[in-house]
Amino acid sequence: MNMRQHEHTRSGPYERHEHHEHRGATSWSMAARATLHCLTGCAIGEIAGMAIGTALAWHNVPTMILAIALAFVFGYSLTMRGVLRAGLDVRSALRVALAADTVSITIMELADNGTIALFPGAMDATLSDALFWLSLALSFVVAFLLTTPVNKWMIARGKGHAVVHQHH
Repeated sequence: MNMRQHEHTRSGPYERHEHHEHRGATSWSMAARATLHCLTGCAIGEIAGMAIGTALAWHNVPTMILAIALAFVFGYSLTMRGVLRAGLDVRSALRVALAADTVSITIMELADNGTIALFPGAMDATLSDALFWLSLALSFVVAFLLTTPVNKWMIARGKGHAVVHQHH
């Protein structure tokens, strides 16, 4: 089935009714849970990337690129783990993860890396510096606060983590 046929079959009256019900059920709590799920994967990837880059004495840019890449990998992996358990095959699970998390992870990564880049001295702090951990914690708070409203908006429209909830 090609993508247009797939979209057409999903846009029937049942799907519209389901979206309508989902809009009414969208709450800040639901959006916060989706954001925390995303933040967990991002945090694991970010910390692992920074630890690896620091241990290998890499400069800031390659370390940040690795941390961002790993944030996406871990973010998608956590979502895939759940939908694979629900019975989806790997290809379908990857599609769900990409649909559910790409916007959320992108905004989160822009927010947390932007915060660290703007935080005085944070880019030069090492893993043994309190400044490193303080700026990282602040960056995750900023990322959460900026991403939660986006997730709420997406879930209300049947997108983002709403795609994951269809498989639970």
